[in-house]
Amino acid sequence: MEFRWIEDSQEFKAMAESWNALLAESITNVPFLRHEYLHTWWQTRGGGEWKQARLALVCAEDNGRLSGIAPFFLTQHENRVALMFLGSIEISDFLDLIVRPADLPPFVAGLLDFLSGSDLARGWEALDLYNLPEHSPAIPALRAEAKRSGWTAETQILQPAPYIPLPGNFETYLAGIDKKQRHEIRRKMRRAAESGRNVGWHIVQDEQTLEAEIEAFLGLMAHDPEKAAFLTDVMRSQMRAAVHAAFQHGWLQLAFLEIDGQKACGYLNFDYANKIWVYNSGINPAFMEFSPGWVLLGHLLEWANQNQRAEFDFMRGNEDYKYKFGALDRQVIRLKICK
Repeated sequence: MEFRWIEDSQEFKAMAESWNALLAESITNVPFLRHEYLHTWWQTRGGGEWKQARLALVCAEDNGRLSGIAPFFLTQHENRVALMFLGSIEISDFLDLIVRPADLPPFVAGLLDFLSGSDLARGWEALDLYNLPEHSPAIPALRAEAKRSGWTAETQILQPAPYIPLPGNFETYLAGIDKKQRHEIRRKMRRAAESGRNVGWHIVQDEQTLEAEIEAFLGLMAHDPEKAAFLTDVMRSQMRAAVHAAFQHGWLQLAFLEIDGQKACGYLNFDYANKIWVYNSGINPAFMEFSPGWVLLGHLLEWANQNQRAEFDFMRGNEDYKYKFGALDRQVIRLKICK
């Protein structure tokens, strides 16, 4: 494999087709590694998370064929000059190397050799890789190669990322969770439907209304003081760009529950690789008596089962409601390699 750096944003932008084709066959195929997502992330540096950052992609080719991408950027982190994944840390739930399973061993071996030979030019001191899925084969591969190179490698569990395997039938799904919670979900959905109010839900399909729907969703998020503080101007810009990119490439699921024509709850999800990825939500407190979050989530789980999605991924965070809906834990990992 031949390795090279890509530091130019225009060259990064031009890689979209080959990048996404490789991702579709990669060890980890998640929406946060899509080219359109990471390109928007880079334009705002994660919604303003990184003030100083230098693009430092490492690409490998084998006989002219793109074989692997280490989607890095260079920054100062925890008093070290670090190579980190594009998408790190706060707003991208899962990150990884982009490489086919069969190409992983030679790619990782060549990558660390390449980085070792480039230290004087780059000045990096650590690979600090956040939000790796716990079962990523890149983790043991990188650890083994770090040991071979005489470097240290430490892993740290960051937080759980609960998920629900879906059986393809809503009633079968409900039958598989705790009896008390099953009755609670049904009760809340039935109470909303029989409230005498005009209750309905929809998934946004019309590009003409998308911008207005995004603004409505951000407004719902802002009812939560913590989320309101998170939604700085640059973060709003980042979220708008990410939502538009997901819509244009066919993997957005922006859904709303409406009561008497007013938006009571919204979920910003991704419908990607036959899974639903729950990214963020917002609730209008004026409608809390109807449990709008639970009701819309119930409808989305019913839709996901009916449409034969394999999994409902709540992603990072151990909020209690996720487990009440029957979620199982898996972890996201930080791998830190130091020379």
